[in-house]
Amino acid sequence: MPILRSFAAPLAVLALFLAVPSAGLAQQQNPAGSQAQRDAMARLAFMDGEWRGTAAIGGPGGSMTLTQTERVGTHLGGSIRVVEGRGYAADGTTQFNAFAIIGWDERAQAYTFHTYAQGYQGDYPFEATEDGFRWQTPAGPGATIQYVATIKDGRWHEVGHYVREGQAPLPYIEMDLRRVGDTGWPGAGAVAPSE
Repeated sequence: MPILRSFAAPLAVLALFLAVPSAGLAQQQNPAGSQAQRDAMARLAFMDGEWRGTAAIGGPGGSMTLTQTERVGTHLGGSIRVVEGRGYAADGTTQFNAFAIIGWDERAQAYTFHTYAQGYQGDYPFEATEDGFRWQTPAGPGATIQYVATIKDGRWHEVGHYVREGQAPLPYIEMDLRRVGDTGWPGAGAVAPSE
């Protein structure tokens, strides 16, 4: 018995020590994300809803104009924002389809932006601005496509330029959309836990 008593205090301290990380882990696993993430996403609330308009795309292979739609909403309790874009040809066929997830990295104090489009995916720099956002993707050695979006008064105007070191920026895409309404996507319609 004296041996057990001699271990009782250290075991109590060890149990307390092990309980603290568990409480921290439970807090980190909050299904709604953190308050900092929700606050960062609230700054982008102007993006939410359904949007429709045109996307004029130029390049070495010629140019084309598509009917462009975007739908944007929050998920995980408002801690991430998701975006789906579709470009339609005149006959109604989908010519372009993209999906993106915008998040907030508390450690880096920066937005994260992960996209999927045309068989590619990646993480790209994303910055909120006073009245929109800007982001960019790599476009080959020494080149990027830099996008700047302005969203206000129900209009989403986004321009992308092909930028190569030592050369003037070349227009690549111009998107001009109008807000057509609210959307419950993607948060609405979750599968119920029982029938």
